[in-house]
Amino acid sequence: MGGWHFAGNVSSYPDIHGDKEGGYRVRAGCRTLCIPQREQPQRVQMSRSNLDEQVIVFKYKGSIHAIDNKCPHSSFPLGQGSIYDIEDAGAGIRCFRHGWSFDLLTGQGDRGTVRLALWEIQLRDPPDESDGDGDKEIWVKRRS
Repeated sequence: MGGWHFAGNVSSYPDIHGDKEGGYRVRAGCRTLCIPQREQPQRVQMSRSNLDEQVIVFKYKGSIHAIDNKCPHSSFPLGQGSIYDIEDAGAGIRCFRHGWSFDLLTGQGDRGTVRLALWEIQLRDPPDESDGDGDKEIWVKRRS
C-alpha cells in the first residue's frame, strides 16, 4: 500500500526534549504532512487535509517518529497532544482532547485494544552529497 514519501532533512526538525512535567506539546516541533490514502511515491509538502490523510513527523530526544495525526479513540489531531517519557520504555503521546495515551514504539494505547498507527521511517543519504554536511533525509511510509 503506497510508497515512500520525503518528509524533510533531519536538521530541519527541532529536537523536542527536556524534563518538563506533563510532557511537551508536539505542535512546536512537528510537521504535518498530507499523504492521500491512494499514494504514489513523491515528495510531499506540508498541508491541511482530512485527518485520515495526515501523518505527523517529529524528533523527540534525538529519535525521529512518524505517526497518524488522528487519535484512534476520538479522531482528534495528535499534533495538539503532548509527548512524555515512559520510564525505561521510550516515549508516549497523550491526546489533548480526552487524555488517552499511546506508546510511540508499539502504538499500544493505555486503554483497551485501541492502537495508534505508526509509520515506517528511513533515514537516507541525500542524492547529492557534495556539500558533505552529512544531513540525512527522512522518508516515511504507511505500515502495511
